[in-house]
Amino acid sequence: MKRAALLIIDMQNDFVLEGAPLRVAQGRAVIPKILEILGHFRAENRPVFHVLRVHRRDGSDVEIIRQELFEKQPFAIEGTRGAQVVDELSPAPGEYVIPKTRMSAFIGTELDLMLRNLGITDLIVTGIQTPNCIRTSVFDAIAYNYHVTLIEDAVGAKNDTIHHANVQDMANIGVRIMKTREFLSNPP
Repeated sequence: MKRAALLIIDMQNDFVLEGAPLRVAQGRAVIPKILEILGHFRAENRPVFHVLRVHRRDGSDVEIIRQELFEKQPFAIEGTRGAQVVDELSPAPGEYVIPKTRMSAFIGTELDLMLRNLGITDLIVTGIQTPNCIRTSVFDAIAYNYHVTLIEDAVGAKNDTIHHANVQDMANIGVRIMKTREFLSNPP
């Protein structure tokens, strides 16, 4: 029997708000679509996971390719407003918050263990940024044998060209690609 969970990846102030250090251009635009999917999961009392990039203040857990950037402009520091979920998508009681220090939601986190303990077989993926945290999480989910549905209009990137190229790449490996309206009319 299929059992789905929603992943909302990196919808944090430091990546979404105007003037944020690592603002993703399409971050704000995907909030209404994520809210629609989130509303469905909440109404059905289905599992929701807010996956958040969170770093130590000294940057000792930042990956090598971002250490220089972090030194110049620290981002997603634990305990700061920048690391928090944007207000519109704040986790509700009973929803899970998974901190991560890498692009993938699976690397060094308890996500896979929690999903398996809950009997999850299918992942519905939303959030930012399509070529990085979304794509690596999706590829790792496939490697862990989850069925993955990417909600194309509830995921964003720097621009449409980057977004669409990465969505196509995920479709090419067998990820189910849907728009919000299509998903809500036929959820797993």
